[in-house]
Amino acid sequence: MSLDDVIARVRPESVVGDPHGVLVRDVQFDHRRVQASAGGGDLFCCVPGEHSDGHAHAGEAARAGAVALLCERPIGDAGHTPQIVVGVGRSRAAMAEAACTVHHDPAAKLRTVGVTGTNGKTTTTYLLRSVLEAEGWPTSVIGTLGGARTTPEAPDLQRQFATVVTDGGRAVALEVTSHALVQHRVDGYTHDVAVFTNLSQDHLDYHGSMERYFDAKAELFTPERARRGVVNVDDPYGERLMERAAIPVTGFRLADAERLEMSLEASRFVLDGHAVHLHLTGEPNVRNALAAAAAARALGASVAGVAAGLSAANGVPGRFERVENALGLAVIVDYAHTPSAMEEALAAIRPLSGGGRLIVVFGAGGDRDREKRPLMGRAATRSADVAVLTSDNPRHEDPLDIIREVEIGCDGAADLFVEPDRRAAIAFALDLAGALDVVVVAGKGHETTQQVGDEMAEFNDRDVVRNEAARLATER
Repeated sequence: MSLDDVIARVRPESVVGDPHGVLVRDVQFDHRRVQASAGGGDLFCCVPGEHSDGHAHAGEAARAGAVALLCERPIGDAGHTPQIVVGVGRSRAAMAEAACTVHHDPAAKLRTVGVTGTNGKTTTTYLLRSVLEAEGWPTSVIGTLGGARTTPEAPDLQRQFATVVTDGGRAVALEVTSHALVQHRVDGYTHDVAVFTNLSQDHLDYHGSMERYFDAKAELFTPERARRGVVNVDDPYGERLMERAAIPVTGFRLADAERLEMSLEASRFVLDGHAVHLHLTGEPNVRNALAAAAAARALGASVAGVAAGLSAANGVPGRFERVENALGLAVIVDYAHTPSAMEEALAAIRPLSGGGRLIVVFGAGGDRDREKRPLMGRAATRSADVAVLTSDNPRHEDPLDIIREVEIGCDGAADLFVEPDRRAAIAFALDLAGALDVVVVAGKGHETTQQVGDEMAEFNDRDVVRNEAARLATER
């Protein structure tokens, strides 16, 4: 792609140097990834970040072979490298437009569905993939299970879209976070369908208030970012979004799943006259299935195809995942890491537990929204019979400090135990459980590591459950 074409798309305030005849092969925001190539090279975008400013690395990027710089202000040590000066605060939005241009607008060649909400994004995208593939549309999922960021930065996202097109894909189901919307990661293209699952307290360390958090989510439901939307109207914020959205929107609700029956293994219901056997359980997952169904229908999928696709879908790693174990206990690993997700997960499991106790192992992450910590404790101790409070990903905080902040909210009737070591906490819960009890290990879900400081130690809740259950079985 010619640099002139990029300039025409991003409409900069000024251009320093001569851009004519320059060819751009890719777009980078990390100077360490910049490469030169025969007949062209990378456009380096100088993005101010939380910990560093890309402008400080512009000279290094130029020396590494960047063919041009996209920056908010002119760079003094960039030599003769052309500079596209977009103005203060515009680097991220311009970077997204540049990436779309360089990769030939791949989203325009795909059916794209952006799923936003506090909880349920991952499950909804995986269910949607199953539905769309039942319709004969090869579909990729981009989200939590696929990379360092739930929603990739714009250059990475457009590169992934381009790969899907090259590989013959026809659709993408994408998790769209509030951070991604505020940071312009999904600028430059328009989703065919936007999906709203729900909204509850999370990320207030970033957004500052629930209202600003909602405003960020609502940005997906604007003409620049989506053509149509589907919204969970059982959620109060969903009702507000139905009134506020600037695009055509359709509502869905749990009542759409007629004759609903659930067990610990599966859910069965009828959708528009077609039977669905969903290999997931709990009302939250039924709502996720209805979200996927509504999005697929908005894309033109048949009701029969929707029912077949939902019935064919396998479980999603770490989402209400039943873990078989040597003790023969009912153990579920779930990603629930917000107060509302905890409440919903435990409320969904309670009527399916067969009269035994509900035991939950949980914690709260470090370097994240501290306001939700006591709310996590309240949700766990009010919804479970036994709560085992432990570490999640403490990151750069003292695990005991986090536990103390969670413990402040532990005012429910559940028996409360504190065990900072997560492995020991899981083992304690398994040893405590009887044949009719259900153990829920919450918070980390699919994750395979635990972050303590800068170290990432191997830790997979599912493997720990299996290993500790096997050890306990041999000791009994």
